[in-house]
Amino acid sequence: MNFRAIRYSVGRSLQVVGVSLILPIICAAVYREDVIWTFVITAIVFLVTGSLLSKVGDKPKGVIRSRDGFAITVITWIIITLLGCLPFYISGEIPSFTDAVFETASGFTTTGATILDDVEALSRSMLLWRSFTHWLGGMGVLVLMMIFVKSSADEMNIMKAESPGPSVDKIVPSTRKTALMLYAIYTVLTIVTLIALLIAGMPLFDSICMAVGTAGTGGFGIVSDSAASYSPACQIILTVAMIIFGANFKIYYLMVMKKFRDILKCEEVLWYIVIYSIATALVCVSIASDFATLGEALRHASFQVASVMTTAGYSTVDFNLWPTFAKAVLLLVMFTGACAGSTAGGIKISRIAIYIKEMLRETASYIHPGAVRSIRLDGSVVSKETLRSTNVYLIAYGFIFILSLLVVCTDGYDFETCFTAVLTTLNNVGPGLSKVGPLSSFSCMSNLSKWVLTFDMITGRLEIFPVIICLMPATWRRP
Repeated sequence: MNFRAIRYSVGRSLQVVGVSLILPIICAAVYREDVIWTFVITAIVFLVTGSLLSKVGDKPKGVIRSRDGFAITVITWIIITLLGCLPFYISGEIPSFTDAVFETASGFTTTGATILDDVEALSRSMLLWRSFTHWLGGMGVLVLMMIFVKSSADEMNIMKAESPGPSVDKIVPSTRKTALMLYAIYTVLTIVTLIALLIAGMPLFDSICMAVGTAGTGGFGIVSDSAASYSPACQIILTVAMIIFGANFKIYYLMVMKKFRDILKCEEVLWYIVIYSIATALVCVSIASDFATLGEALRHASFQVASVMTTAGYSTVDFNLWPTFAKAVLLLVMFTGACAGSTAGGIKISRIAIYIKEMLRETASYIHPGAVRSIRLDGSVVSKETLRSTNVYLIAYGFIFILSLLVVCTDGYDFETCFTAVLTTLNNVGPGLSKVGPLSSFSCMSNLSKWVLTFDMITGRLEIFPVIICLMPATWRRP
């Protein structure tokens, strides 16, 4: 293990988060809120801890291998979760440390599950910090760190460990420039969403919180009814924004570079659009009788499918009351998630496509045993390494899901509550069904279940492997 590189990268990442706390500090100053000191204290803790770990000027030596990248990612995410909860805990707005950690993990992992029964009781600056954690975690804290700090020529191993998807590639030759390009696109799209919401009549503070939350596909609302009280125009804008942020960011880079032919080769995006369209149509037909017009049913169906599929987690209605068929469709898209290389969670469309193609190939091999067929995605042959890791991912996902479900079931709630609580946290979706539905919270869960679900949120956000690898003793042994 390259412990110097690990320490340095983690420290620099903490410094980046510490600097980002200037946003809620400014907000608290504008609204003259007493909680400003909690953010100042937290910023100092982040900056001091980061400086001690990185020892400014003490650059790391050697290379960053894959396991180093995994360690850097997992350690960083655990520390930012534990330190990021300080404003909630110190201010007393979330008096339970367990609840504060759960809420913070939900923010950084862009899950959007909450333990708050009355969201509007929080101060403005706390609401902004809560939503801004979505934006920081959406594209990745370590990816942001790479823009400002050059730690090694092997930074790609860090990006691969943090970025969602079965495979991650540079969109430009330099990893640092790739990080800069991704965050430039991410920031521009966030600003466009913010301006669109303002034009649609949403208040400035609401627009900022909803824009950064939507960009990170997080789902923390700043009012108790999530997005239900906003105008239909605002809901439509949020729907479009969620779909945009759920797509692979590589296509936006190709748009900027005017490589439109290459966009047509992005097969995953086509799968994404088709699955979203079919799911929306099915849900719309199922709930049509519950609304005055078909247009209204389509608006709510398209919003909710986009919210669940991109794991944004907002809601315009209590879909907990929808017909069983509609809820079943939503559960299915909770599993699929959106595209790799996006800010969304879930298993990812690319993996679903690979699973389907692999199933068809194996079935065809029984009919034509001598035929040699390869699996292709986006016009390229899927390597054996990617196929192996994709299959192992599903096995690991299943084991973690089952073990988490067994623990959560000890709380004694109905199976629908326990099942969807694990599903929505492991896939970073947000609301589940029954007692953890869109108009409810996770406050009913025991402390043990909250810690398990917190583990699930971080594990799901980091695509399982980094966490499992860091739990193996062999990872930490020197070669």
